[in-house]
Amino acid sequence: MDTSLKRTPLHAAHVKAGARMVPFGGWDMPVQYSGIVEEHRTVRAVAGCFDVSHMGEFEVEGPDALPALQRLTTNDVTALEIGQVQYSVLCHDGGGIVDDLTVYRLTPDRYMLTVNAGNIDKDWAHVTTHGGEARWRNVSDATGLIAVQGPKAEALVGRLADVDVTRVGYYRFEHGHVAGVATLISRTGYTGEDGFELYVPAEGAERLWTALLEAGRADGVAPIGLGARDTLRLEMRYALYGNDIDDTTNPLEAGLGWVVKPAKGEFLGRAAIERVRAAGLARRLVGLEMTERAVARHGYPVVKDGTTTGIVTSGSYGPSVDRYIAMAYVGSAHAAVGTEVGVEIRGQVKSARVVKTPFHPPHVKKG
Repeated sequence: MDTSLKRTPLHAAHVKAGARMVPFGGWDMPVQYSGIVEEHRTVRAVAGCFDVSHMGEFEVEGPDALPALQRLTTNDVTALEIGQVQYSVLCHDGGGIVDDLTVYRLTPDRYMLTVNAGNIDKDWAHVTTHGGEARWRNVSDATGLIAVQGPKAEALVGRLADVDVTRVGYYRFEHGHVAGVATLISRTGYTGEDGFELYVPAEGAERLWTALLEAGRADGVAPIGLGARDTLRLEMRYALYGNDIDDTTNPLEAGLGWVVKPAKGEFLGRAAIERVRAAGLARRLVGLEMTERAVARHGYPVVKDGTTTGIVTSGSYGPSVDRYIAMAYVGSAHAAVGTEVGVEIRGQVKSARVVKTPFHPPHVKKG
């Protein structure tokens, strides 16, 4: 076992359950328990529990918190009500994506940011450098995070909560206790299914994890690894940092223009992003369906009429759609739905087609 890898508060529970552990973003994480396809289908049909305690959490507060977040993020933080969550992006001056994240408004002048595990140190340096006049706290190590996703997630969490979770709307949150553990109950997720992300003190994570699995066992609720988390998010076309977006991509070409609000005023990367908008996008992130039986992997070239037009960023078999699917950047001239392209796989070009996304319809609770 690599002792240099960080461990979540649930590490011992994963090992005891026989999970296959792998390095991910500097952490020792469970990639699967019973099998990726089986776990994927459990989430779509019933519900699954994910350990996402490796994610980072920063708190920022004070009268300078809102101006700092307006300058740091592309979305308009003034639109956030207390108890509401916002998806957004951090950019550098050149318009490239430092990270994608969620922003929680906890009180009138206190917010929480949830960032990707592999970017915690980089993001911390970025936000404290460019938003340093606000009061920042890195609470990542003190925070456990469990996602409960699937059609039976609401009923499961509701049985253990001391608040009515049916009142928590999509991209909203409430404070309460779940299985006796103080919890921020957030109706968010990365699977396209209804469910919650439960933020708890790190020392309460194992108690909550055990209670969720025990209370859901009769319904078929199971622990889910990173492998199924990846296929679930791919079917939804949710971007994965380091694969589909990074500091060389801008939000517009990644299809994230909906969280870029230039009308709010200045923010990091605004001028560079607006130059790209004015010039027109050279490439776009699209969904691909393989029309030949083949798996398009990250880094495989996408070709059109014998010429490379782009590159695959994520690809896999989609268990819910029973197709081989992928995301790829392609030249804008070849980005229209229905365009026939090829993916070069080990020296052979396999046929594919640009398709509408998401590949699988979302089943989230709106309102």
